[in-house]
Amino acid sequence: MYKNEWPSEIFVSGTDTEIGKTVVSAILTKGLEASYWKPIQAGLEEETDTQFVQRTTDFSDEYIIPERYRLETPMSPHGAAEIDDVYIEMSDFEMPEYETDHLIVEGAGGLLVPFNDDKMIIDLIERLGIPVLLTARSTLGTLNHTFLSLEALRSRDIPILGVVLNGPQHQSNREAIQHYGDINIIAEIDTLESLNADTLKKTFDEQFCL
Repeated sequence: MYKNEWPSEIFVSGTDTEIGKTVVSAILTKGLEASYWKPIQAGLEEETDTQFVQRTTDFSDEYIIPERYRLETPMSPHGAAEIDDVYIEMSDFEMPEYETDHLIVEGAGGLLVPFNDDKMIIDLIERLGIPVLLTARSTLGTLNHTFLSLEALRSRDIPILGVVLNGPQHQSNREAIQHYGDINIIAEIDTLESLNADTLKKTFDEQFCL
């Protein structure tokens, strides 16, 4: 995708947890010189996703929008909120103001992860009304997860920018996702030896920007 073709707002979601959404978000934030927002953070003992993005991009606070909810326990937001005796209200989420040309919004877990009694991350995406970049692992097991995620997004007419594959290159999976999922593979990201502003920018230029 050409740099000037990227929409002003992008929601980075995934087919599962721990598949590289935050790395993809950091790459896009650095490459597009975008603002970054993680609406729900579950888990505060270790470096948070927001802290990771700010550290690796080397961006100042003006690029970083504080989380709407910060929950102590690293688990599904609905469970973490219950432990903290917090109820996450859908009405609390509105698109934030930002000074840059682009905003990267990162989800929590996969699309069908609940955050209160009857709402899931896909409901939040629908409320915000911005297109999704779907992050998936490249290796065994990715096909079913990816196709189900694409089907969930399409069932609600949520625009999909494409799929990013994380992990060792796997030609068969790439071709299957493109063919059966009828979707573009935006990038394939192998394991990055180091994560810093230079490698993020280089990866964006090589993988995300034609």
